Amino acid sequence: MPMTLWTEFDAAPLTLTLRVAGLATLLALVLGVALGWVFARTRLPGRGVLEAICMLPLVLPPTVLGYGILVVMGRHGALGAWLRAHFDYTVIFHWHGAVLASTLVALPLVLKGASSAFAQVDRNLEAAARTLRQSPWRTFLRVTLPLAWPGILSGTLLAFARAMGEFGASLMVAGSIPGQTQTASMAIYDAVQAGRDDLALMLAAVVSVISVTVLVLSNRFLQRPTP
Repeated sequence: MPMTLWTEFDAAPLTLTLRVAGLATLLALVLGVALGWVFARTRLPGRGVLEAICMLPLVLPPTVLGYGILVVMGRHGALGAWLRAHFDYTVIFHWHGAVLASTLVALPLVLKGASSAFAQVDRNLEAAARTLRQSPWRTFLRVTLPLAWPGILSGTLLAFARAMGEFGASLMVAGSIPGQTQTASMAIYDAVQAGRDDLALMLAAVVSVISVTVLVLSNRFLQRPTP
């Protein structure tokens, strides 16, 4: 690879991508585990409709998802206007907007993995823990969660890979501001538009290597038998 490409290479988009994907995955993990347990273990009225709504980001066009975020979080949106008026804060054209968009697209992957994992946990083991006077919370932490963890972790790794590749919704919400909101996927798009195919190829190669590594790890956890 030409030496000039290395000297011109800016690692900021990759660094921001890892930061955005990491935070989005953490948020998706917390929400996905909570919702996954609810969907797997409760008879919540309208559960099927609620689960379908949570899974929508998997099938919606990214522009629709981005537009939805703008409607809610934009300057004239209900939540966006309130945040701006009371805290002078907005996620629009801020890297936090990319985190929000990436969280929404990553959530279904964690949710599906967690819901399936919780459904497969042997209830008899949980009942045995309760006979030993373990509280429901301690039973969840010591029995349910460890047994379901391989499936949850597999979904979480997939969510991280998905968050790394998020483009459409993030572009609409956060924009592509170099050094501020420009993630790797946006930098690749901008490089292609500018005729910098060499830079685009380099960024694509790095992102692909990271994504393949994450997918390999996800498959290992997915294939690991539940204890």
